[in-house]
Amino acid sequence: MSYIIDRRLNGRHKSMVNRQRFLDRYKAQIRESVADAASKRSITDMERGESVSLPTKDISEPVFHHGQGGVRDMVHTGNKEFLSGDKVQRPQGGGGGQGSGKASNQGQGEDEFNFTLSQEEFLNFLFEDLALPNLIKRRLAGIETWEWQNAGIVTEGNPAKINIVRSLRAATSRRIALGTGKKRSLRAKEQELADLLEQETSPERVAKIAQLREEISKLKIRLEKIPFIDTFDLRYNHHIKVAKPSAQAVMFCIMDVSGSMSQVTKDMAKRFFLLLYLFLKRNYKKIEVVFIRHHTSAKEVDEEEFFYSRETGGTIVSSALKLMNEIIQSRYPAEQWNIYGAQASDGDNWSDDSPLCQKILEEQLLPALQYFSYIEITPRQHQALWLAYEEVLASHPDHFAMQQIIEPSDIYPVFRELFARKPA
Repeated sequence: MSYIIDRRLNGRHKSMVNRQRFLDRYKAQIRESVADAASKRSITDMERGESVSLPTKDISEPVFHHGQGGVRDMVHTGNKEFLSGDKVQRPQGGGGGQGSGKASNQGQGEDEFNFTLSQEEFLNFLFEDLALPNLIKRRLAGIETWEWQNAGIVTEGNPAKINIVRSLRAATSRRIALGTGKKRSLRAKEQELADLLEQETSPERVAKIAQLREEISKLKIRLEKIPFIDTFDLRYNHHIKVAKPSAQAVMFCIMDVSGSMSQVTKDMAKRFFLLLYLFLKRNYKKIEVVFIRHHTSAKEVDEEEFFYSRETGGTIVSSALKLMNEIIQSRYPAEQWNIYGAQASDGDNWSDDSPLCQKILEEQLLPALQYFSYIEITPRQHQALWLAYEEVLASHPDHFAMQQIIEPSDIYPVFRELFARKPA
């Protein structure tokens, strides 16, 4: 049997273990920087890493040192400008004391600590503690994910998986099995020798005593040769790779691209959906995403057209909900799929169409959906669509949610609130 031991070192001046400890320690400060970056980035820059600055005071380390203690006599030099009790004015110029570094009276100082989060680390912080609500494992979606499970104890394996307790138990059993008979024989011969020593001296008794002592010596040597532990005693933890069930899920992304949606509003909707898309692709292996754009009519599109097409028109929101229901009926049976929906709009809709949207949601979509979220991107007062959806929220609080986005800085907090991980 051969063993492979990886002794490769990390790159020069790099330590992944120390870096992970650093990220864990300053998680709160880093999370704030990530949230701020997510609210300011453009669509094309959403996936890249981020440069993070930490104030020097936040990374200072506590130290132990000897106190001054005792009685000390000190003489301080005087000066010609100030007397005891004088107030010293704040220095003028030089930035007015607004610098971010830490100055000293020796003309040196410290800047804030800067480091760069990798793309992987940035996305980890971005989507931390988020999950699709009400995810139910309705059907195995093929054997695509695996996990290691404990499969008992074996007599051969990797040295790193030695089970110490079971190995020592096996060694103890072996020593008992090999030594019990010898110890019993040793005790009998020692007793026989003691009896002979109490009898009168005779040539036969002397020869017998010498023979018993030789046998006792051999038995003791044989007992001492029984090893404390042997390779035969070693036991190893055994792990096997088993298929991990994964749930099928589909997310419908519905975006309003009507004429009432300004370019700024569309950009915020796209940034919200891009966050959602990255979150789904990163955290779920078996999930499909359906993109729907709508104005007076709805159309299923691919990712490229969804985010970058410039098509526009009037507003009939129900057209998107009808198309979503048709796609579910034809491709995603509710008994086999976990179905989710996210809709972004400015709330502008035909007045007589909003009640129809409410009816489609309550009677056709929500009975088949795990969760549906509506995001209204507008600084104005809510209109008929929001009021209709409020009635849906009142009757289906566990499967429906709605939030308002006014400015880009609201996108990430709203996203986290809609998809925050909830206790089972």
